[in-house]
Amino acid sequence: MKNQPSDAFVFFGATGDLAYKKIFPSLQAMIKRGNLNVPVIGVAKAGWNLEQLKARAKDSLEKHSTLDPQAWEKLSSLLRYVDGDYNDDSTYAALRKELGSAVRPAHYLAIPPLLFGLVIEKLASSGCAPETARVVVEKPFGTDLESAKKLNVILLKAFEEDRVFRIDHYLGKPVVHNMLFFRFSNIIPESFWNREYIESIQITMAEDFGVQGRGSFYDKTGTVRDVMENHLFQLLTNILMEPPARLDSESIRDEKVKVLKSMPELSAKNIVRGQFKGYLQEPGVAPDSTTETFAVIKLEVDSWRWKGVPIYLRAGKNLPVECTEILIRLKPAPSMYTGFEMRQNCLRLRISPQVTIAMGMNVINPANEKESNPVELIASHQPSAEEMTPYERVLSDALKGDQTLFAREDYVEEAWRIVDPMIKANTPVYQYDVHSWGPAEVDKFILPQGGWHNPVAA
Repeated sequence: MKNQPSDAFVFFGATGDLAYKKIFPSLQAMIKRGNLNVPVIGVAKAGWNLEQLKARAKDSLEKHSTLDPQAWEKLSSLLRYVDGDYNDDSTYAALRKELGSAVRPAHYLAIPPLLFGLVIEKLASSGCAPETARVVVEKPFGTDLESAKKLNVILLKAFEEDRVFRIDHYLGKPVVHNMLFFRFSNIIPESFWNREYIESIQITMAEDFGVQGRGSFYDKTGTVRDVMENHLFQLLTNILMEPPARLDSESIRDEKVKVLKSMPELSAKNIVRGQFKGYLQEPGVAPDSTTETFAVIKLEVDSWRWKGVPIYLRAGKNLPVECTEILIRLKPAPSMYTGFEMRQNCLRLRISPQVTIAMGMNVINPANEKESNPVELIASHQPSAEEMTPYERVLSDALKGDQTLFAREDYVEEAWRIVDPMIKANTPVYQYDVHSWGPAEVDKFILPQGGWHNPVAA
């Protein structure tokens, strides 16, 4: 029964912002590909009925996608709705009725994390989660190691681990999804993918906007919890993991967990936190808030392949560009060309907004043959409308029962183990100008050899 597809899709938070912007467009796309043909049951406390939910869904497709009349007709016929309080047993009785003969429902919790435990326990006690049901849980999964462990206990009382899908939509991005294929199907990257050739690794996730009216949420979260412990760690484990023994989800996830187990806990000296000027005036933000909107952390990996290679993660809001990029800087090459100013070779992987793989090399400057000219060999790809969106991919996989792109219990707890001491250290928060690359203290306390690589707009 484990590998059989789900026979119903239930999503809590059906009237919320995530459903409006991402979930309904993803469901339509799944229908167009033939990946969705089961009842879709929305659950929320909004005082709505089914027709109002359908109107919301249609408006979502018109605003955040392209309404496909044939696919919309199919989605509309699959939609169901249960309105009620998540703490009310009658809500789950109504859900049980809507599930009908379904025995393998997938329950997707697109709701605030503080409600996860309540809904999971209610699903289990109401009979809505038979032993073949699945649960898909949105991030953030806990706020620290202790809360993540507690949530895992609640989850695993109701669902076995092979039926738990801790979602990180970032892994559904095509280039992230294809990173392992790039690494393990080409001999060139493997030839230098180790401490003998790689000097350092930088991952930057830059956003050129602020909290966008979500100050109340963000002030309780911050950059480390919002994107580093999940999105950037997932990118990092894809870069650092060893080849899996097989391509099944457990073999792949085993190797990711091994990477995290090789990382020491982070101390206060390995982080610089920043806060953009004006953040304290954002609605919902405490006037004395010390929540970071920018962070840099330095990681180490105590493994045979990566020992001695520093890894730098950087993320923040109100930075100069919107871009996620990885820079793998190689060690200097020995050269007979004395007097030439050579740049170190590097591999640059741009994750978004477009996909780029670039190799930094040195050639002779054609205008002056006594000078070196750094160039990049670039392969670039603009995402097309035919590609799966991240949410379409991860939701499709969850309904199929494929856990490859989802975090396992031990992965989540290892990730929190690494960042927990740093979060609790209460390090200083430095101010930085809007659309700068963070506070000046970054270069003082954490500066990669060769300097920071600042992505530029394409």
